[in-house]
Amino acid sequence: MRTSSPTIHPVILSGGSGTRLWPVSRHLYPKQLLPLIGDNSMLADTALRVGESTRFAAPTVICNEEHRFLVAEELRKVQAHTGTPPGSIILEPFGRNTAPAAAVAALQLAERDPNALLLLLPSDHVIADTQAFLRAIDRAANAAANGWLVTFGMTPTRPETGYGYIRQGTALDAGDGCYQVAEFVEKPDQATAARYLADGGYAWNSGMFLLPVRTLLSELERLQPDALTAARSAVAHAQEDLDFLRLDAGSFEAAPSISIDHAVMEHTDRAAVVPAEIGWSDVGSWASLWEIADKDADGNAISGDVVTQDARNCLLRSEQHLLAAIGVEDLVVIAQDDAVLVVPRDRAQDVGAFAKTLRAEQRSEADVHSRVYRPWGSYQGVDLGPRFQVKRLTVSPGSRLSLQSHKHRAEHWVVVEGVAEVTCDDAVFQLYPDQSTYIPLGAVHRLANPGDQPLHVIEVQSGDYLGEDDIERYEDIYGRS
Repeated sequence: MRTSSPTIHPVILSGGSGTRLWPVSRHLYPKQLLPLIGDNSMLADTALRVGESTRFAAPTVICNEEHRFLVAEELRKVQAHTGTPPGSIILEPFGRNTAPAAAVAALQLAERDPNALLLLLPSDHVIADTQAFLRAIDRAANAAANGWLVTFGMTPTRPETGYGYIRQGTALDAGDGCYQVAEFVEKPDQATAARYLADGGYAWNSGMFLLPVRTLLSELERLQPDALTAARSAVAHAQEDLDFLRLDAGSFEAAPSISIDHAVMEHTDRAAVVPAEIGWSDVGSWASLWEIADKDADGNAISGDVVTQDARNCLLRSEQHLLAAIGVEDLVVIAQDDAVLVVPRDRAQDVGAFAKTLRAEQRSEADVHSRVYRPWGSYQGVDLGPRFQVKRLTVSPGSRLSLQSHKHRAEHWVVVEGVAEVTCDDAVFQLYPDQSTYIPLGAVHRLANPGDQPLHVIEVQSGDYLGEDDIERYEDIYGRS
């Protein structure tokens, strides 16, 4: 690699909701935070690709503030693997697409290094060939250092109608294997896509970019001054919040919702493209996940407790219970403990609109799983009836819930595994497996895990109202009180 080139600063965008992968991906736990391919989440894999080379600075993540603790946990896992401390986590109060996010990142970088290169990466893409990906970045780096706004074009393998295309122009002197962009093309119909594939010289628009900060800010000033002004004010009035940088909500709300493609790349005369073959997929639907997944001899991609008989070319995924598929073809079946999806594989794109309909109808299944994640761990509903609710609490090592009280419910806690530190009014004591305690209505209490292993507790709530908003917090290490 060219050691004389400017440092590359990865900025990972983690603002999507992944509705087309419902019911696994949900509004408060979207697809980039899930291990859909392999053992790591897609966000963690994205950070790991740029986390083990001195060529890159520590990655910055820009995410929805509702996902902040989940994102922080994923970056801690990356740090445990690489030994490198994570970069900053910037919180968006509203989703405003990729151009305002890129502007925020560029403004922050410009304060430290005006010559920096910004590597803009979606958090929810799969890249099978990491070394080819790094080589593509290296090809783009010289052009970016010379002021070109570089995008990465994926070499088409089929006449795909779900992606935008880039038509490459003349080769650049400033970059080996880098070309000036001749044209950005919107998603084509089938015949046009087939012609692009036959003609050559076209690439899928991947949504990944290597951008010189100085040129990016100059082009934003020229092409999207309102977006840059809003971003500049949001950064200037941002506030530190624990390990996060919270953008100013009033300022950021004024930013137009527009992609970096439409805002800058389609209008600038400094756009360049590096064609690359890196085993890329944006995992935009269950059908695209089936395409890249390992399959059995009958073409079935299977995950979880699944048994098949005469089933072919299906995506079958069970999170908990046995899923039996008999005599079916070309289906997507996703079984979770609170929702089951069945859809023909060729209609998988319809899932996103369906998930949005569920959210409009205020169905909780659109937003949360039965297991709800919190900064201290998670809880999962076990049973619910008149005046009672049973949950399983999992408290991470060294974590603690807020010091709180309830006006409408009492609680019983039974320790299943681990050691619990319990605060109940003036008493502080420890509980061990098979021990229990009672938290009276109105008592000021807290549950903590002082150990180095997860704490598992069964909580039985009883009272005339059991909603999550019946919590009065007095002290909270996560800034929620």
